[in-house]
Amino acid sequence: MPTVFTKIINGELPGRFVWTDDRAVAFLTIAPITPGHTLVVPREEIDDWTTMEPDLQAHLMVVAGKIGAAVRRAFDAPRAGLIIAGFEVPHTHLHVLPTWGLEDFDFKRANSNVPAEELDGARDRILAALS
Repeated sequence: MPTVFTKIINGELPGRFVWTDDRAVAFLTIAPITPGHTLVVPREEIDDWTTMEPDLQAHLMVVAGKIGAAVRRAFDAPRAGLIIAGFEVPHTHLHVLPTWGLEDFDFKRANSNVPAEELDGARDRILAALS
Protein backbone atom coordinates (compact mmCIF):
# COMPACT_ATOMS: atom_id res chain seq x y z
CA MET A 1 0.00 0.00 0.00
CA PRO A 2 1.41 3.41 -0.96
CA THR A 3 2.51 5.75 1.82
CA VAL A 4 0.78 9.06 2.43
CA PHE A 5 3.83 10.74 0.86
CA THR A 6 3.51 8.65 -2.30
CA LYS A 7 -0.14 9.68 -2.48
CA ILE A 8 0.89 13.34 -2.19
CA ILE A 9 3.63 12.89 -4.81
CA ASN A 10 1.14 11.19 -7.17
CA GLY A 11 -1.47 13.92 -6.69
CA GLU A 12 -3.94 11.66 -4.87
CA LEU A 13 -3.69 13.93 -1.81
CA PRO A 14 -3.02 17.68 -1.85
CA GLY A 15 0.46 19.02 -1.24
CA ARG A 16 2.08 22.45 -1.16
CA PHE A 17 5.11 21.73 -3.34
CA VAL A 18 8.17 23.96 -3.43
CA TRP A 19 10.48 21.55 -5.32
CA THR A 20 10.04 18.72 -7.80
CA ASP A 21 12.57 16.81 -9.85
CA ASP A 22 12.84 13.27 -11.16
CA ARG A 23 14.21 11.88 -7.87
CA ALA A 24 12.77 14.03 -5.08
CA VAL A 25 10.10 16.49 -4.07
CA ALA A 26 9.73 19.01 -1.28
CA PHE A 27 6.44 20.13 0.19
CA LEU A 28 5.26 21.87 3.32
CA THR A 29 4.20 19.75 6.25
CA ILE A 30 0.66 20.24 7.54
CA ALA A 31 2.01 20.22 11.12
CA PRO A 32 4.92 22.68 11.12
CA ILE A 33 7.19 23.23 14.08
CA THR A 34 8.02 26.68 12.67
CA PRO A 35 6.47 28.48 9.68
CA GLY A 36 8.05 27.20 6.48
CA HIS A 37 8.74 23.67 7.80
CA THR A 38 9.26 21.65 4.63
CA LEU A 39 9.73 17.94 3.95
CA VAL A 40 12.25 16.72 1.35
CA VAL A 41 11.10 13.29 0.17
CA PRO A 42 12.49 10.84 -2.38
CA ARG A 43 9.96 9.75 -4.98
CA GLU A 44 10.98 6.15 -4.28
CA GLU A 45 9.45 4.65 -1.14
CA ILE A 46 12.40 3.90 1.13
CA ASP A 47 11.57 3.43 4.79
CA ASP A 48 15.02 3.78 6.37
CA TRP A 49 17.31 6.48 5.01
CA THR A 50 20.39 4.45 6.01
CA THR A 51 19.50 1.82 3.41
CA MET A 52 19.26 4.36 0.60
CA GLU A 53 21.80 4.40 -2.22
CA PRO A 54 24.53 6.98 -1.47
CA ASP A 55 23.81 8.97 -4.63
CA LEU A 56 20.16 9.41 -3.60
CA GLN A 57 21.24 10.39 -0.07
CA ALA A 58 23.53 12.98 -1.63
CA HIS A 59 20.78 14.27 -3.90
CA LEU A 60 18.37 14.68 -0.98
CA MET A 61 21.03 16.64 0.91
CA VAL A 62 21.59 18.94 -2.07
CA VAL A 63 17.84 19.59 -2.30
CA ALA A 64 17.62 20.07 1.49
CA GLY A 65 20.47 22.60 1.28
CA LYS A 66 18.64 24.63 -1.36
CA ILE A 67 15.38 24.47 0.60
CA GLY A 68 17.26 25.36 3.80
CA ALA A 69 18.79 28.46 2.24
CA ALA A 70 15.36 29.46 0.92
CA VAL A 71 13.57 29.07 4.27
CA ARG A 72 16.30 31.10 5.97
CA ARG A 73 15.80 33.93 3.46
CA ALA A 74 12.01 33.65 3.39
CA PHE A 75 11.61 33.77 7.17
CA ASP A 76 14.71 35.81 8.09
CA ALA A 77 15.98 32.96 10.27
CA PRO A 78 19.56 32.70 11.52
CA ARG A 79 19.71 28.97 10.70
CA ALA A 80 17.94 26.23 8.80
CA GLY A 81 17.44 23.08 10.84
CA LEU A 82 17.56 19.56 9.44
CA ILE A 83 15.98 16.51 11.09
CA ILE A 84 15.73 12.94 9.85
CA ALA A 85 13.46 11.19 12.33
CA GLY A 86 11.71 8.46 10.37
CA PHE A 87 8.98 7.46 12.79
CA GLU A 88 5.89 9.27 11.51
CA VAL A 89 5.66 7.87 7.97
CA PRO A 90 7.53 4.79 6.65
CA HIS A 91 8.93 6.81 3.74
CA THR A 92 12.23 8.66 4.18
CA HIS A 93 11.82 12.39 4.64
CA LEU A 94 14.09 15.22 5.70
CA HIS A 95 12.54 17.95 7.82
CA VAL A 96 13.95 21.34 6.81
CA LEU A 97 12.80 24.30 8.86
CA PRO A 98 13.81 27.83 9.73
CA THR A 99 15.22 27.85 13.25
CA TRP A 100 16.00 30.45 15.87
CA GLY A 101 17.14 28.08 18.65
CA LEU A 102 17.31 24.48 19.83
CA GLU A 103 13.68 24.58 20.96
CA ASP A 104 12.73 24.64 17.27
CA PHE A 105 13.80 20.98 17.00
CA ASP A 106 11.05 19.77 19.37
CA PHE A 107 8.26 17.92 17.56
CA LYS A 108 6.01 18.58 20.55
CA ARG A 109 5.84 22.16 19.26
CA ALA A 110 4.34 21.08 15.92
CA ASN A 111 1.08 22.87 15.14
CA SER A 112 -1.49 20.77 13.29
CA ASN A 113 -4.04 23.61 13.24
CA VAL A 114 -2.36 26.10 10.91
CA PRO A 115 -4.92 27.76 8.63
CA ALA A 116 -4.60 26.85 4.94
CA GLU A 117 -3.93 30.45 3.96
CA GLU A 118 -0.90 30.57 6.30
CA LEU A 119 0.49 27.37 4.79
CA ASP A 120 -0.12 28.79 1.30
CA GLY A 121 1.65 32.00 2.31
CA ALA A 122 4.64 30.06 3.63
CA ARG A 123 4.82 28.09 0.36
CA ASP A 124 4.72 31.31 -1.65
CA ARG A 125 7.51 32.86 0.44
CA ILE A 126 9.72 29.79 -0.08
CA LEU A 127 9.03 29.71 -3.82
CA ALA A 128 9.94 33.39 -4.08
CA ALA A 129 13.18 32.77 -2.13
CA LEU A 130 14.05 29.86 -4.45
CA SER A 131 13.68 31.94 -7.61
